Amino acid sequence: MTFFEEDIIALARRVVELNAAAGRKVVLAESCTGGLVCGAITEIPGSSAVLERGFVTYSNEAKTAQLDVHGDVLETFGAVSVATAWAMAQGALAHSEADVAVAITGIAGPDGGSESKPVGTVVFARAIRDADPEDVVADMRQFGDLGRTGIRLQAVRCALELLLPEGASAA
Repeated sequence: MTFFEEDIIALARRVVELNAAAGRKVVLAESCTGGLVCGAITEIPGSSAVLERGFVTYSNEAKTAQLDVHGDVLETFGAVSVATAWAMAQGALAHSEADVAVAITGIAGPDGGSESKPVGTVVFARAIRDADPEDVVADMRQFGDLGRTGIRLQAVRCALELLLPEGASAA
């Protein structure tokens, strides 16, 4: 028995196997997913070889205190923005020994959406240790109003895909 759907477990297994083979450690900075990505990874035996740690920074205060996201970034761009996700990923790397960080921030609903950022808006960022910090890998996705659980599970899938080593496919 598992908490997650089969496709998520299969993807988490690939994340663990491929990152272990590459000798890579990963760190997560999760907001709207509340630790679900780490949870999916830890469903896989051997995940301790890959998962260095996870940060659940649901509030803006936590993003600032744990990941060094500047208040100016949050105030100017909002918690659900490429700038914030990128700062979260960079902060996760800075506060860990991991090789790659993925950050997730979004609006799972049912409240909190706006015309410019409706419910179902989720932003992802990936940062790799010692990479050029100007080389931003971030994406804003619009999942639509799939319900809170549906949005969060879609975000887990996308985050796991971002944790696959370059050149590895999700399938």
